[in-house]
Amino acid sequence: MTGSTSLARVPCTIVTGFLGAGKTTLIRHVLENAKGKRLAVIVNEFGDVGIDGDILKGCGIETCPEENVVELANGCICCTVADDFVPALDAILSRVPKVDHILIETSGLALPKPLVQAFHWPAIKSRVTVDGVVAVVDGEALASGRVAHDHDALAEQRAADASLDHDDPIEEVFDDQIACADLVVLTKADLIDADGAVRARAALDAELPKGVRVVNVTGGRLDPAVLLGLGVGTEDDIENRRTHHDNEAEHDHDDFDSFVVEVPEIADPAEFAVRVAKAAEEAEVLRVKGFLAVAGKPMRLLVQAVGPRVDHHYDRPWGAGERRGRLVAIGLKGLDRSKVEAILAGEPVAA
Repeated sequence: MTGSTSLARVPCTIVTGFLGAGKTTLIRHVLENAKGKRLAVIVNEFGDVGIDGDILKGCGIETCPEENVVELANGCICCTVADDFVPALDAILSRVPKVDHILIETSGLALPKPLVQAFHWPAIKSRVTVDGVVAVVDGEALASGRVAHDHDALAEQRAADASLDHDDPIEEVFDDQIACADLVVLTKADLIDADGAVRARAALDAELPKGVRVVNVTGGRLDPAVLLGLGVGTEDDIENRRTHHDNEAEHDHDDFDSFVVEVPEIADPAEFAVRVAKAAEEAEVLRVKGFLAVAGKPMRLLVQAVGPRVDHHYDRPWGAGERRGRLVAIGLKGLDRSKVEAILAGEPVAA
């Protein structure tokens, strides 16, 4: 055998998908079941608090220590490749012992193609390769005819505004993610009946490149062997994957707003979950994620919501100086911050 494994390019898996589809849950499961493989993660946040990074750092996995989880919070990764992504790769590739595989979790609005194209850059092309692009899709939403759980509010807003393009930007982002995928993970399979599964698969097949596999997943539980080691080398084929944005020099995300809500210690997680659902229904919040402090509990409460569907559980003890409730709220441009904060505080809101 010739050559040296030390010179081999490190495989990278790009995990893309819309807000709330289940990317972080999937990656955490991979980290917890890596069977000795040394992993690193680059997390591209949408918002001002590193919630997804904290969720992954809280795994306590020896083969993926906290310093191997790098957060990029300066904007969408496909728009800030040179400023953020390359330095993050440099940091990870300098780790000792050397990492075996890098997982890249994009924001829900990221386009995979510009990121994959960056793997041709001289600074990194000899050191890393794209093992595969994995598109995580909300199966429950897709079965209902939407690409995201709370897509109706966006569709209604666009239909009412004649000055906007007829094309739906979220639909375009979804199409572009599927067009670049080497594997599609259809999440929330337990929430879809047989007819819904047929509808979801039909919607995927309409956009799915030939030969791309679709796997159904519940709770992010997917054997890492299915996700890692695809060996595609996607950067070598990326120009053949046609997307809506191929002829655009750049894109922006002005359709969305996000902000951080400071939350005092709460008494009842179930009661607070009702408030989060109310914020989705009455203030059109698309996504909420963060950590809360619960009175009398040493564990931090992880809260994740997509529209009115709210999940919460205790994930780990608070660290020294950490005990502080903070949530990121994400919605369409013009999201009413004061209304969201009032609802989460349990205050009456004017009609």
